[in-house]
Amino acid sequence: MTGPIHLDDRYDEPDQLRDQLRRILRHRALIALGLILGLLGGLALAEYRAHTYTATGEVLVRSSADPFGTAGVSADNQVSMTTEQQIATSEEVARRAADALGVPDSQAGGLAARLRVTNPMKSRVLRFEFTAGSPQRAARGANAFAAAYLADRKGRNDAAVKRATGALDQQIQVLNKQLAQDELERPDTKTAAQSQLYNLQKRVLDIKSRDTDAGDVVRKATAPHLPAGPGLRTLLALGLVCGLLLGLVLAWLRSALDTRVRTVGEVRAALRAPVLGFLPESPEDKDDELLKVGRTGGARTEAFRALAFRLRNTQNPAGAGHVLVVAPRDAEAAEEVAANLAAALAEYGGEVLLVDADPDTSDLTHRLPLMSYESPTLEEAFLPNGSILVDADVAGRFAFRAGAGHGLHARMSAPAEIGRALPNADSSTVVVTGPFLGHADALAVAQRVDGVLLVAGLGSTRQDELRQVQELIDCAGGRLLGAVLDAARPRRRLWLRRRPKHRPAPHTTALMGLPAQDGTLTASRR
Repeated sequence: MTGPIHLDDRYDEPDQLRDQLRRILRHRALIALGLILGLLGGLALAEYRAHTYTATGEVLVRSSADPFGTAGVSADNQVSMTTEQQIATSEEVARRAADALGVPDSQAGGLAARLRVTNPMKSRVLRFEFTAGSPQRAARGANAFAAAYLADRKGRNDAAVKRATGALDQQIQVLNKQLAQDELERPDTKTAAQSQLYNLQKRVLDIKSRDTDAGDVVRKATAPHLPAGPGLRTLLALGLVCGLLLGLVLAWLRSALDTRVRTVGEVRAALRAPVLGFLPESPEDKDDELLKVGRTGGARTEAFRALAFRLRNTQNPAGAGHVLVVAPRDAEAAEEVAANLAAALAEYGGEVLLVDADPDTSDLTHRLPLMSYESPTLEEAFLPNGSILVDADVAGRFAFRAGAGHGLHARMSAPAEIGRALPNADSSTVVVTGPFLGHADALAVAQRVDGVLLVAGLGSTRQDELRQVQELIDCAGGRLLGAVLDAARPRRRLWLRRRPKHRPAPHTTALMGLPAQDGTLTASRR
């Protein structure tokens, strides 16, 4: 085989948009949380708006033209609706409305805050919208503000008429006084004064004859039948939409901050090495048996066989020789892969040795189906020094050897012992040790084997951990063969932690025996 076998990655697609959408949909709980929050927000808003009513009244603003120089100006241009709109919301109008409603002047500002005055485009109509807690109060408030505005505008118009006629009346009084006292001796001067008096009196009559009414109420506010704003269904739909957007944003942020590996492509990019195996979650895999190959069936068992096939046929320098199986953090993942890889290699024939380099933290001694020393075929089988046979049922048998003793001194001497044992072994050797990032001896063992097989948990191993392992192996001069991606590791790890501890059988405590001079196996119990 000239290169790594491409795996069908069900978690990776070339389309980046689909990949991003898939990342977001992994966090369905956050999306559901956003929907729930949006629904609750819509219900809260509907409850709040259920007791809010808005009544609307309309006033037609009349034009009160300036009697001095407004000839030829249209009525629409004689009224500034923007100015009238500002006056309608002024404090003076609010005080008049408060008096009409029987509210103290100190609360006039609160009434003005619930008023909204608008002007429809290209019209001289002011629309008064008043919001209150009941339909009747909303209608009374709108009508009160409309009447207060008209009263205020009429007062301003009357004041303008009074100011305009006041100066003319003074001039008329002066002329009348002169004519009554015959102060004008010349006839032409007297005629001019009489003409001027007539014009002033005419102008006063013209000003007083103008209509000073502020306007007319063209639409009186009535009590509304429904609350203000959209209905319950609209608010719920709006809340669901906003909640969905919130959930998608939260899911996107969670996916952007999540560094755990989710795809084969992420593992390849972090390690710069191929993914040699994918271990699916098998529904049949429910028991506590570590060794699957040769004893059980299912997709997971076949994945172990496929991994052994790829290692046997690879053209890497390691071949199927001495392979270290290790995980960044999870030792149980490496134990399961190492044991089943050894059984799968034994199915192809030949001699296979499984070495446990870290017995202090490993549970392989208690979980493997070790054969007793009274087996009739023990002397005829391949059995390196200090090892014992493991019964893989239909897959055959392979040898298992644990590290030398316990404690800190044993762990420090384990890499050197493994380095002395490997060159003398003509078989395929699978070495398993503790977590790579948690035990320094794993790096020392990686220097003495032909290649390293890294076990990564889908959804549990982080990308920075994979990059750190790859950098350490490169710096140590080791060779990273590839990775095994375990899709069932998060669930299996939590389940295995709840399993009861196994008590070692009498024949499994003598794994460090050495062959005696007569060729029999002498066991030393630890």
